[in-house]
Amino acid sequence: MTRDEILAEFRAAGALLEGHFILSSGRRSPVFIQKFRVFEHPGRTETLCRALAEKLTAAFGKVDVVVAPAIGGIVPGYEIARALGARSIFVEREDGVFQLRRGFEIREGERVVVVEDIVTTGLSVRECLNSLGDQPGQILGVACLIDRSGGKADVGAPLVALCEFVVPDYDPRELPPELAKIPPIKPGSRSIQGAKAG
Repeated sequence: MTRDEILAEFRAAGALLEGHFILSSGRRSPVFIQKFRVFEHPGRTETLCRALAEKLTAAFGKVDVVVAPAIGGIVPGYEIARALGARSIFVEREDGVFQLRRGFEIREGERVVVVEDIVTTGLSVRECLNSLGDQPGQILGVACLIDRSGGKADVGAPLVALCEFVVPDYDPRELPPELAKIPPIKPGSRSIQGAKAG
């Protein structure tokens, strides 16, 4: 898939929003990608994740296990694992720290990729990788549907992105005047009022 085709899928799902958003990193942005608007369409999700699975195979070869950080990575992690014929597991936070639970494990010799939905700073991916440090498998790298950093995020491993979509983001103390005039919204699991699809 081309970059334009990928972004068209997000636009068609109403997932590219414009306004003033507080990102999970704490930074501010005039654009927010509400990926669950894409994930509510299984066919669209399958198309995007199959394309990323093909890029993963080209980069790393055979993958045995896909690990995703909860909650955002679970759906794409599952779909990519399905396309790869791999197992799908996830880490979740307990006392603020990612860890494998529910009996999930990585076995000796298994080839592993971490799948995230969107990468901005790479912090949650690094936390996910740190949680796997005592597992005996081989971490091949990280994959994401959209890399907002343009390849600049430090994710702690080689990164394969389906698409780069660089959108400015700002320290909240250094907002441009046009963004500062708009009340900020903390998106995510809450409904977003006052944002418009772009």
